[in-house]
Amino acid sequence: MALRTISQFKSTLVGGGVRPNLFEVTLNFPNGTGQTLSYMSNDNNPTAAEQTITTAGVADDVPFLVKAAALPASNISPVEVPFRGRILKVAGERTFDTWTVTVLNDADFKIRTSFEEWMNGISRLTNGSGEVNPADYTADAAVDQLDRNGSVLRRYNFVGVFPTNISEIPLSMDTTDTIEEFTVEMQVLYWTLAAQTTSNNESVKPAIN
Repeated sequence: MALRTISQFKSTLVGGGVRPNLFEVTLNFPNGTGQTLSYMSNDNNPTAAEQTITTAGVADDVPFLVKAAALPASNISPVEVPFRGRILKVAGERTFDTWTVTVLNDADFKIRTSFEEWMNGISRLTNGSGEVNPADYTADAAVDQLDRNGSVLRRYNFVGVFPTNISEIPLSMDTTDTIEEFTVEMQVLYWTLAAQTTSNNESVKPAIN
């Protein structure tokens, strides 16, 4: 077999390769959080002062302040079936991993407040009550892989997401010249692929759904 050449390699690396820093996350918060939310207290009767803390338009800030995310993973668990001293592995059910995003903390705490309010709507701090209908506390999200011109190479649409962990934010007098950040872990019902654009600006339907 002939040796591979650098010219052949360059011809296959179409568009210069995909860059991990070229991405954008969008998140549609459930009704009552993230859009026109007035921050709710831990009970059902917020004070006037609490009602003045607004997170209006926070969904518009998400693409700018999400520092890191991931293109999603998925798994098909094998089912092991013993047969005469051998193990036959057949395909089991498909599962989807937790999706984690890292967020830069804005001075108004708008995004963190929205996630905290989202979780509080699922399980309130004071009495453990909360939404019981998944349609009321789940939302949709998406992550776009971009090229160097800002075109969307691929979009993953997440369906039925909700947060299960908001990380702590460490504080220290020794830490300077940095911006606070925190992570949010979200559960995912499933994801789908949207139509994508090739490096030649051709529209391609998703191969899977």
